[in-house]
Amino acid sequence: MDIWIDVLGLVAGFCTTLAVTPQIRKALRTKEVEDVSPKMYMVLMTGLALWTIYGALKTDWPIIIANGIAFLLNSWMLYLWFRYKR
Repeated sequence: MDIWIDVLGLVAGFCTTLAVTPQIRKALRTKEVEDVSPKMYMVLMTGLALWTIYGALKTDWPIIIANGIAFLLNSWMLYLWFRYKR
């Protein structure tokens, strides 16, 4: 039964982690980031970092993997904001 709980966590993490990819694609394609809020990304990344630490403390791999990858993707988006802002 525990394996299904991990699968559920991984699927949920996969869905929420991929949520930022359309914004990244748009920023790369258009090089426009005026509609992106850097403050929101900083708050989100703080939460993702804390979730990753929490997952590590509990040795909960679905939490570690999903939030670690989401942290990296959102960091990339924040980098794009700094790169393309006017």
